[in-house]
Amino acid sequence: MIKFSVNGKNVSVKDSPDTPLLWVLRDTLGMTGTKFGCGVALCGACTVHLDGEPVRSCSTPVSAAAGKKVVTIESMAANAVGKAVQAAWVRHDVPQCGYCQSGQIMGASALLAKNGKPSDADIDAAMSGIICRCGTYNQIRAAIKDAAQSMKKGG
Repeated sequence: MIKFSVNGKNVSVKDSPDTPLLWVLRDTLGMTGTKFGCGVALCGACTVHLDGEPVRSCSTPVSAAAGKKVVTIESMAANAVGKAVQAAWVRHDVPQCGYCQSGQIMGASALLAKNGKPSDADIDAAMSGIICRCGTYNQIRAAIKDAAQSMKKGG
């Protein structure tokens, strides 16, 4: 049994310790917001937070989550940073096809949880490796800056 927390709820799974966290989230726990993209940690569609750090769940074994806190896209609306990011995403028309959005939002939320006033270089570093096939990188950067300003104003 591997025990960890997902979005504030304690879970125990019987999956093999080397099973990618992505498949445990999607198949065992039924949380399909985290997307499979490439399977080799290159595209970022599968990004989740593990103890506050963004990780690629397709290449993170579930054993790495033992005793830790996993946060997925499903709970982003439940915290102030996630709410601010999601609202900014809408204001800036970031989603196009939408496939990478859970990974993008998870990456942006992790950044803003640690850095409330990110520079362009900070944004580039935090978001590198989370590929947007539709090319909305300008909107993503603007939305991250907008979310940071919104959080600073308390909303």
